Amino acid sequence: MQNVAFKIKSFKMLSAKKFFFNTMLWLAIACGALLFAPDALLSSLSLSEFSSQYAHLIGLGLIVGSAYLLTQVLSYFLDEAISYLTDKRSAEIIEEKVKLLDPAERALLREFFLQGETILTLPEQEPAVHSLLKTGILECLGNQKHYAIQASTADFKISMRARVHLNRQVLRFPVGEPSAEEMKNLIKARPHFVHSFAAPRKQAA
Repeated sequence: MQNVAFKIKSFKMLSAKKFFFNTMLWLAIACGALLFAPDALLSSLSLSEFSSQYAHLIGLGLIVGSAYLLTQVLSYFLDEAISYLTDKRSAEIIEEKVKLLDPAERALLREFFLQGETILTLPEQEPAVHSLLKTGILECLGNQKHYAIQASTADFKISMRARVHLNRQVLRFPVGEPSAEEMKNLIKARPHFVHSFAAPRKQAA
């Protein structure tokens, strides 16, 4: 219910912002046309006298409208620049983290491939989960569940930015078909919580 109310409120704010932007746009266009249109055209539209009489107000309207539109354009490019730099920094953090994965983090990421799943339910407070989430390698999809005895869980997936950096070499998968010994080592290295959390989904208490 709260999500619906938030969406309605956001929609109203966007609608009001769009209306105000359109108002300022047409104000600037109308005032500019009245100030710079040829006298012959204004006379034919019976606006020559009006334009002369209220020239100071029309000029003020043009300044206000143009100033608002200019701030919106600058704000847009500033937001785009911030977004670009943020995305670039996030990609750099992920790339650096992938090079420094510890055994627990690497084993956790292997689970997505061993189970053939894009989404796994994992304990939120597990250090490996928390670390990978903090650096942007994992993304939390919500669906949080709390249990009377065990730690709370949520659904996670590997982020698209991180996927391009994860390969067999990074995850320490055997080259080619794994031998019985290699499979034994992979199974032995699986996270301790994998059978209780990452496998079948539990019912919340």
